[in-house]
Amino acid sequence: MGAHTIHHVTAVTAQIERNLKFYTDTLGLRLVKKSVNQDDVTAYHLFYADAVGSPGTDMTFFDWPKIGANVPGPGTVSLTSFRIPGDSLEWWEARLDAAEAFPELGPDEFGRTRIQFMDPEGQRLELVDDTGFGGNAVPWAATVPADRALRGIVGVNLESARPDMTRLVLTELLGYRPLIGSDDTFATQDETSFAQIKIEASNQRRLGRVGAGGVHHVAFRVSDDDELRALQAKIEAAGISTSGYIDRFYFHSVYFREPGGVLFELATDGPGFASDENLETLGEHLALPPFLEDRREEIEAGLKPLS
Repeated sequence: MGAHTIHHVTAVTAQIERNLKFYTDTLGLRLVKKSVNQDDVTAYHLFYADAVGSPGTDMTFFDWPKIGANVPGPGTVSLTSFRIPGDSLEWWEARLDAAEAFPELGPDEFGRTRIQFMDPEGQRLELVDDTGFGGNAVPWAATVPADRALRGIVGVNLESARPDMTRLVLTELLGYRPLIGSDDTFATQDETSFAQIKIEASNQRRLGRVGAGGVHHVAFRVSDDDELRALQAKIEAAGISTSGYIDRFYFHSVYFREPGGVLFELATDGPGFASDENLETLGEHLALPPFLEDRREEIEAGLKPLS
């Protein structure tokens, strides 16, 4: 793979029912996988994406009802941007206003039109005119017309405790390049994907804290295990510790915390969400990877039903 664009963004909710309704009904994403946090099986892990769960289209959530609210600051993700057709901006502004998501329509620093808004727990989100971006998302048209549907994640804004070091990770390890006319925004792309990362310096003395309404980690795409292990070796050679190779069943991962404090993940494109479910019924039942299947009765007993 030539470009390590966004694979997924994983955030935190303390209100799983409201979260499910907002991301599926209001934003029109498909619940493609209803599973559990593999490191905390008492918590749901919900994956919202396009119609087929394409890498680069999914926003995922850990369900931690007792966690405190997200505290912005260095070491956190301050904004997640989705792409939409440019001619649907006014339609989305009206829809988000009706959902009391506080939309603000206007240009970004490069003149591209966008809508900034918040989810029910105050998470900062953005819809961006994707004219000129490559992409191969398959729109999910259950609640939003296909010609207006979200087409994947463009990128994120990172609030970094060490902006210069974060910049080096993006450019030297992940292959991002500065956008012309900007010192803090970086991009990468290939024939079918595009990603943009903005680094925000902070003068706060204390690190932020991930909580409800905040992002837990950002995952970048790699094509397969060979590329994953090669990039892991490159990161470790640069003096950054990693989690080592982890089999998440739906994809394979390596985690590391970049020097600015944000948790990054590298994730393979496959095997994919249809590994254990039919494409037509994705997300309808609790899916567990094989290594948790023998605990199904215990896990299901500890989860509250979702309507």
